[in-house]
Amino acid sequence: MTYVRVLTQCEALDGYGLDVQERLFLDYVKRAGLEVVDVHKDEGLSGTLLSAERPALMDGLSALRDDLADVLVVASLDRLARALTTQEAILAECWKYGAQVHAADTGRVPEDDPDGLMRTAMRQMAGVFAELDRAVTVKRPRDGRKAKASKGGHPSGSYLYGFSKQRPVPGEQRVLAEAKAMRRAGHDWQASADDLTQRGLSPRKAQAWTKANIAKVIR
Repeated sequence: MTYVRVLTQCEALDGYGLDVQERLFLDYVKRAGLEVVDVHKDEGLSGTLLSAERPALMDGLSALRDDLADVLVVASLDRLARALTTQEAILAECWKYGAQVHAADTGRVPEDDPDGLMRTAMRQMAGVFAELDRAVTVKRPRDGRKAKASKGGHPSGSYLYGFSKQRPVPGEQRVLAEAKAMRRAGHDWQASADDLTQRGLSPRKAQAWTKANIAKVIR
């Protein structure tokens, strides 16, 4: 079983888009003699989120729990999580089910062992640096927005969906209204996203809605 996650366009440009991750783990699976029984993808979700907040990851963990798979393969551990506590919690859950975890860039992630404390420490140190890298990445544009705002400029690169310069955008307001109506009628996020896309009501910067981006603009 494999799991891929990408949050932003920047991550894709860094070489870790979904297609790149899939190629990495498929090559690894072939070399390791493993068999892919399912692929789980969380697109547009942060690696800092807990497993319970990532639908595809939850599906994958359920497959491990129910013995439908016995190995979880990711392109790298920072695709699994960008927060150390989240990474360690997910690894512990996989191992609790008797499953192995493999990262395409480093190989099998050994289970914690009282006789392998240094190995565990090295894995956790790598997790700390992944978390730091994310924090720095987030901080830089935030500092830029603050500096721009202090000079009277618009503090972010784009306006809230449905607006432009604090003025409503009719087409986007229509999408918001219809999405909210579908949610009130009991449609889940994916059904709402599919319905809007099929009707040609596209997001601002994408060809199709996903459950992640429709949830973001509504919330």
